[in-house]
Amino acid sequence: MKGFRAFILRGNVVDLAVAVLIGAAFGALVTAFTRDFITPILAAIGGKPDFSSLKFTINSSTFRYGDFINALISFLIIAAVLYFLVILPVNKLMAKYKTEPEPVAETRDCPECLSSIPQAATRCAFCGVPVTAVA
Repeated sequence: MKGFRAFILRGNVVDLAVAVLIGAAFGALVTAFTRDFITPILAAIGGKPDFSSLKFTINSSTFRYGDFINALISFLIIAAVLYFLVILPVNKLMAKYKTEPEPVAETRDCPECLSSIPQAATRCAFCGVPVTAVA
């Protein structure tokens, strides 16, 4: 029982559980926003009051593509919010505090065909022109 308690109370497990719950709540919020605000705006432009009622029938099988449109719009909104409010700020922060130097290029351009060749190459693999090796 002690090992199980240590596993459950480990920081990563608790953080993951909180992230999943916040993500589910955020997903519900975006779905409601899409259903209550975005869909009516798009429907006003397109003439339909609600996308979820869009469907077609083939051989007594009903295909409800309106629900898919609503889900797609929700997905795009969630992806945009995550990108602009999480990914971009984290990337900028990571770039600001980056401590590693930029890696030295291990390739160079062939002077004849401009293909990328290794620094130590004495002949271009693409055009066959002899080149001087760079050590």
